Amino acid sequence: MPGKAKVGKQRTHSGAKKRTTVTGTGKIRMEKAAHKHRLNQKASRQKNFGGSQSVVSKADEKRFKALLWN
Repeated sequence: MPGKAKVGKQRTHSGAKKRTTVTGTGKIRMEKAAHKHRLNQKASRQKNFGGSQSVVSKADEKRFKALLWN
């Protein structure tokens, strides 16, 4: 009698885990692009625009929650 095939556990996506933080109300915050490199070529307005982190849009939030809570 052959044993049942083991099904692996679903893992949290480690890339998404490192790049996002979850607020107390359940919103997902993520750092905006282009804030880490080639800063000497960018204007100060571009470097300071909108702060470093922002809330992920509603359309992308569903995708991130699937990656984080599977």
